Formats: sequence, C-alpha cells, structure tokens
Amino acid sequence: MSTNLLPLPARAAIARRAAGFTLIELMVVVVIVGILARIALPGYTNFVVKSSRSAAQAELLELATAQERVFLNSGAYTSSVSSAYTGLSSGGLGITSGKSKDGRYSLSVSLSGTTFYTLTATPVSGTQQAGDGNITMTSAGSRAWNGKSW
Repeated sequence: MSTNLLPLPARAAIARRAAGFTLIELMVVVVIVGILARIALPGYTNFVVKSSRSAAQAELLELATAQERVFLNSGAYTSSVSSAYTGLSSGGLGITSGKSKDGRYSLSVSLSGTTFYTLTATPVSGTQQAGDGNITMTSAGSRAWNGKSW
C-alpha cells in the first residue's frame, strides 16, 4: 500500500517512526546500560584479581620445581630469580624481568642457609593487585597468601 493513499496523520506517524529513536528512548537505554555496568564491573574486577593471584601461585609452583632441580644438581638452592637458569646454585631461575608473566607481581627468593628458601610474589603498585597481599611458598611446603594457607 502506498503511503500517498493514507490520510495525512497516518503519513506523519510513519514518517516520524522512520526518523529514528526519540531522546527519551535513548536516555532509557543509557540508564539501563549504566545500571548493568555498575552491577557487573566490581564482579569483573574481582575476577581479574583472583585469576592473577592464581596465575602467580602457579608461577611460584614452577619456580619451586626449578629450585628443586637446582638443588639436585648442586646441593644448594639459588638466590636469584632474575639470573639465567643454569641448573646450578650459581645461576638463577630464569625470570629475567623479575615479575610474573602478567606483570602484576614481583617475584623474589630469599635463602636461609643453603637448604631452605622462601619464594615471594609481591603485588606491583599501580596495578589492580596492589592491595591483594603477598603470596609465599617455602621449601618446607608451606604456602600462604595474606597469612592464610592456599
């Protein structure tokens, strides 16, 4: 049916519909999107922090495995995370940047004698991890995050 055959008010309504959205319709959409973002953003942020913490814990486990290989080869642990991995206590663990893969944690190792070590992942300031707390792992097998076992 041609729009020329319709009465004038009907033609005006069709032309108005074809013009697009009204300002009120757009504002309603903006408000709904804002509400959804306000609800979803904190949950997403928590998810990112938890997943980065889990990744750092996995990296500490990998470093502990490397430390044990070093101990088997040379009878002592290495005191460097960032030196090249040689398999000996005079080398390091091969993490040249000294940070986790995602860059949210600084990785370090401290020795007590030659037979006891503590690996630590410290959150880097300026990242979402900043207030998350340190993650530690020792050669004795204890693992802690913020003073709690993990």
